[in-house]
Formats: sequence, C-alpha cells, structure tokens
Amino acid sequence: MKFKNKKNYYVDKTNGKKKIIVIVLAILVLLVSLIIFINMYYKNKNVGNNMSNKNIEEIEKYILDISSYKAKIEVETQSNKNTNKYVLEQEYKKDSYSQQTVLEPSNIEGMTMRYENNTLKLNYSKLNLTTIYENYNDLMNNFLWINSFVEDYKSAKDSNNASIKEDGDLVIMQTKTKNSNNKYVYSKELTIDKKTGKPTKLIIQDINKKNLVYILYNEIAVNGLK
Repeated sequence: MKFKNKKNYYVDKTNGKKKIIVIVLAILVLLVSLIIFINMYYKNKNVGNNMSNKNIEEIEKYILDISSYKAKIEVETQSNKNTNKYVLEQEYKKDSYSQQTVLEPSNIEGMTMRYENNTLKLNYSKLNLTTIYENYNDLMNNFLWINSFVEDYKSAKDSNNASIKEDGDLVIMQTKTKNSNNKYVYSKELTIDKKTGKPTKLIIQDINKKNLVYILYNEIAVNGLK
C-alpha cells in the first residue's frame, strides 16, 4: 500500500519496514554469534583463570606443574638489624630463562638479573655495569622464585615434610626446608587464591618462626593466563 505525502512524493512504507526487520535480524544474529563465541572461549580456557570447582589436590598439581609465570611482587626481607623492602618484576619460563628486574627502591631501579643456559647475567645500565657468571647452578637456592618453592615442596613431600590445607577461600602449601643450603631457612609457606589458582603471598621463616622473607604477589600471570 502506498501513501502520498504533503510534497506529492510517494513513499513505500512496506519496503521501509522490511529493511528495519532485516537490520534487526542481522543484529540478533551477530549478538547470538558473539555469545556463543564468548561461552566457547571461557569453556576452553585453562584452569588457571577459574578453579572454583577444583579440589585441593587439583590446585596442588596446578602449582607444582607451573611452567611459566610473570609477576610484580613486593618483597620485605628481615635481618637482625634491618628491614629492606623492594618491588620487583619476575619472569620465569621453565627450561628456558628466569629474569628479575628491580622497580624499587629508586637507587637500584632497573637492575636486572637474567639466568639462561647456566649463565647468570647482572646488568645495571645506570652505572653501565654488566657482570656475567658462567656455569651458574644456584638459581634454585634463590628462594624469591616460585619454582624454588615448588622444587623444595616436591622434595619435602617425598619425606613427608610438606603439607597442604584449605583456609576459607585460600589454599596454603607449606614445606619444611631441612635440606636447604641456607641453614637459617626452616619453612616456606605459599598461599594461593582458591578461585583463581594464583599465588598471593610467599612467607619464608627461620626455625623460630620469624619471617625472613615476605613476598606479596600484586600482579601475576601463570602459564600465560592473567
């Protein structure tokens, strides 16, 4: 049906309605496709982003199988006389490399330690300083790294010196490091967010249960997952 407007032009309202319907249908198809894509994406994502349905044994396995991580951490170290605080960026890839960069304090900001192919390279561009240590095999003794905790936990588990427990929304893994090369280190405790599987803090204590190192994971991506 055609109608005549005031300027004596004819407007086909039927065609106009058809165009609107086609546009609406196209938008609906696009939205449905987007919803399907999002659902498939999250369904196929690795366990690191959502572990709310995982039991404590599965979370333990997830931590012990970490192959890479990148983190921004706050570190507080205690000695008999001093307390030192640092902000570091860590990057670790199993069987490849480990790198640690100082973000704070400002007087050593930018100092980088990179371990790769049994070689440790210390670089501090502000002083144009580079030091290289060949055949360096002591990375596991650097207890600032999660992979160092993992190796200690595996060894302690074999001798029944490791434990894991739930505490509300957290999972706590603990190991007694009797075989540590550092005689002052007695235990390590890694706290994990049960919903995400991400470490939140690492505490290293001496035999008197005094904190030697306290690490807070402000940002961390495990196995490439943020």
